[in-house]
Amino acid sequence: MNRYKLTIEYDGAPFMGWQVQKNQPSVQGELKKAAEAIDGQPVTVFGAGRTDSGVHALGQVAHMDMVKNIRADKIRDGMNFHLLNHPITVLDAEIVHPDFNCRFDAMSRRYLYRIIDRRPKLALDRGKVWRIPVKMDADLMNHAAGVFLGEHDFTTFRDKQCQASSPVKTLDELSVSRVGDEIHIHAKARSFLHRQIRSITGVLAEVGMGKLYSSDVKTMLDACDRRMCSPVAPPDGLYLMQVEY
Repeated sequence: MNRYKLTIEYDGAPFMGWQVQKNQPSVQGELKKAAEAIDGQPVTVFGAGRTDSGVHALGQVAHMDMVKNIRADKIRDGMNFHLLNHPITVLDAEIVHPDFNCRFDAMSRRYLYRIIDRRPKLALDRGKVWRIPVKMDADLMNHAAGVFLGEHDFTTFRDKQCQASSPVKTLDELSVSRVGDEIHIHAKARSFLHRQIRSITGVLAEVGMGKLYSSDVKTMLDACDRRMCSPVAPPDGLYLMQVEY
């Protein structure tokens, strides 16, 4: 039996998220079906991050055990053959140590959130970026992002359905920059609370529009009160970029 590490990209729009859900399409579910078609028996596919419905990935990582002894490149190609009808691609597969765990061995996770601040509607990037129809100040957003760096109680920015044992997280990186017509928010941490990035993005967007200031953001963070949070950003612009080991 071999354990395989998979690196995966996907469009999250057609799925109810990463995790298998009864009678609902999921990324994990489609990967499981593909793996079982190759191995000929039940296979469990574990993911490094449980992305929400509509959230995308360019570097999700998963692992699975297969009874058949198959070369890693054949696993990659075979998975992709069985995933032809779904916007999921296995970019790489490799055989790893039997003790490797894609979730618990991860040292950090990197996310990108894309915003485009233009009035005209989206033609090509619909569902892939959050369109805000007013011009935003990325520098003000970047300044406010500094409030979140380090270890904090992120209760204000934690979804009520979050199952994490503690609201305390350490945010290693959070930066905002303008890239052409887009504003990019980059975040890095060992782990995140449920909808933490989208909650923070919603606040930073209001800073960019001049509705909030950095001092307001600090007040919201210190309050540890979910009711203080701005409207949560939609999933469209969020991407899991990389899982580091």
